[in-house]
Amino acid sequence: MPSTSTRHVIAVVVLVPVLAALALWAFAWPAARTAPRDLPLGIAGPPAATAQVERQLERHEGAFEIHRYADEAAARDAVEDRSVYGAVVVTPQGPELLTASAAGPAVAQFLQQAVAQQASAGGTQVRTVDVVPAPASDPRGAALNAAVLPLALAGIAAGAVVTRLRLRGVRAVAALLGASALVGVVAAGIADSWLGVLTGDWWAEAAVLGLSALAVSGTVAGLAALAGTAGMGIAAVVVMLLGNPFSGAPSAPQMLPEPAGAIGQWLPPGAGTSLLRSVAYFDGAAATGPALTLTWWAALGLCAVLLGGSLRARRESGSRTADTRGLATVG
Repeated sequence: MPSTSTRHVIAVVVLVPVLAALALWAFAWPAARTAPRDLPLGIAGPPAATAQVERQLERHEGAFEIHRYADEAAARDAVEDRSVYGAVVVTPQGPELLTASAAGPAVAQFLQQAVAQQASAGGTQVRTVDVVPAPASDPRGAALNAAVLPLALAGIAAGAVVTRLRLRGVRAVAALLGASALVGVVAAGIADSWLGVLTGDWWAEAAVLGLSALAVSGTVAGLAALAGTAGMGIAAVVVMLLGNPFSGAPSAPQMLPEPAGAIGQWLPPGAGTSLLRSVAYFDGAAATGPALTLTWWAALGLCAVLLGGSLRARRESGSRTADTRGLATVG
């Protein structure tokens, strides 16, 4: 039989390429297949005129999920409420496109190209109005996209440190809460106060950033408390190899191949990105869903930390009792 060192070498030789292939698939597949899939888009104006626009948009099979509105005001409200990513408004002066680059500059750019292409085929020009523009300091949304990985790493690091320091129960929960709160304050200070890439309420942004970190750190520490090092590794892999590339931060969940977009919104990085966009640029519109997702991850993770600590304390107590009985019997 091969020695232990030989088995370790074989494991490394096999596992490293597998992990590399998995990482390449997770990050490259969504990027290579980015395209609209049931992207919510509004149409407003007289029924006869909007019917023609709708037929033109339906040529992009499966690309758009059409929402109809009575007038421009209703369509604008829908964009501001994050019900749709944009809206085509048919006016006597010609078609008008309402976008929200704050919801995703890549999506706004795609809508401009798609609607302009359809309009040019009919010999008309489209006027574009950015209803909720991205901040001038981050017009392409690069900073928000770049923030996903550091927040995930901060959460993983906090959970790993708490585990390695063998903190249990209430102490572990207190450490995770404190670390996540500081992560939120520091991140908001950098992104809002210094860089100016977030433009919402400062404390609300700090709370979202802290909750995002807590959802990850609680999951890592919770699975480690229940399953040991393997649990910690599983949580880290899920967050890094699925949560980050499936978050939709560079574009939108509806621009990712199925089911990546849906999966990403159920994981902390995707939910955190959606919630941060809502709080930073849309006055909290459409924040309930991602806020509940992050809260469930954080709550379940912290409960797992408490449960794991309690189970370990019982096992140790039982072991000490057995040892005491054994010594008493010998005496």
